[in-house]
Amino acid sequence: MSELVKVVELPFYLEDDSSLVVAEGSGSEVPFVVARVFNVQAKLGVTRGKHAHILCNQLLICANGSIEVSCDDGVSIEKYILDKPNTGLMINSGVWAEQTYLEDNTVLTVLCDRPYEKNDYMCEYEEFKTYIKNKLN
Repeated sequence: MSELVKVVELPFYLEDDSSLVVAEGSGSEVPFVVARVFNVQAKLGVTRGKHAHILCNQLLICANGSIEVSCDDGVSIEKYILDKPNTGLMINSGVWAEQTYLEDNTVLTVLCDRPYEKNDYMCEYEEFKTYIKNKLN
């Protein structure tokens, strides 16, 4: 799954009274021009995502708290923990992803290479499995 999902380390600058994390689009950190950014805040134990994209690529960054991200490429499932604001998870299209929030008030920031497109979402797992099966054949 290494071609479809990759951990990305973002530049992190620690100062006496604060810290700064940088994610530049079309740079070495974010390998695409950012078309959309959104934040999700959830309570402990909530699972979100539960979908795959046909075209959209995303970089997930846990800005606060911690999240377990489960990624399924139709062949194998890998889990990742995001718990530092300077660690992102690059998820390419064609990966079923679910995010489980491990702390209250965790904030996930998502950078996308496409605007919101309803038809780009596969929200039923069986639809995703059929898509992968057809893609592999």
